[in-house]
Amino acid sequence: MRNLALHRAHAGRYILIGFFTIAPLWVTWLVFDFLLGILAGLGTPMLYGAASLVAPLSENLAAWLRDSAVQKLLAVLLTLFNLYAIGFLASMVMGRKLLEAFEAMLARLPVVQTIYGGTKRFLHTLRKPPIAGQRVVLICFPTPGMKAVGFVTKVMRDVDSGRQLAAVYVPTSPNPTSGYIEIVPLDDVVQTDWTMEEAMSFVMTGGTNAPDSIRFTQPPESGG
Repeated sequence: MRNLALHRAHAGRYILIGFFTIAPLWVTWLVFDFLLGILAGLGTPMLYGAASLVAPLSENLAAWLRDSAVQKLLAVLLTLFNLYAIGFLASMVMGRKLLEAFEAMLARLPVVQTIYGGTKRFLHTLRKPPIAGQRVVLICFPTPGMKAVGFVTKVMRDVDSGRQLAAVYVPTSPNPTSGYIEIVPLDDVVQTDWTMEEAMSFVMTGGTNAPDSIRFTQPPESGG
């Protein structure tokens, strides 16, 4: 009986060690699988079009392009190549003019312009330094006794009291592309010294990639 209990204890210990060994790899795979899924989804229509073009010449090649595994790999590579080409083109004068013409065309479509323009402004806001304070902050969310990492996207003013308000985007973990928009008084926002990269790493790893110390509360105002 004692040996059986000993074996059970050893088995439980090794299972726990195995879990903590595999868990980081599993979370990493989930993140990469999510990103690869987005890239593959963007490139898949192009592969279907290519398969339709080569079908009259070679049905085997068309079937190979329609294979799910090959499709995912080629779609990711094709999407990355297109993103590189678009980035290279956008950095040139002619590319910027083409992009401006494309955006002017989108401006004539109300719903599309709302989505495209809003997304572009949001990403541009996160890339540039904030007007006041730090971009990465802590706010009381979802309860007063808890804090959540957020990104200040805009500072506004209350029309009645004149108090400054901050629009804060609170990302979800481990997928930061979804989240919440909170409007909180700027005085209640706790400033951090984190960079965007550090904050995104914190969110995507479920808080495991965090500093040893952090300011949790607002520092007291100096008297006088």
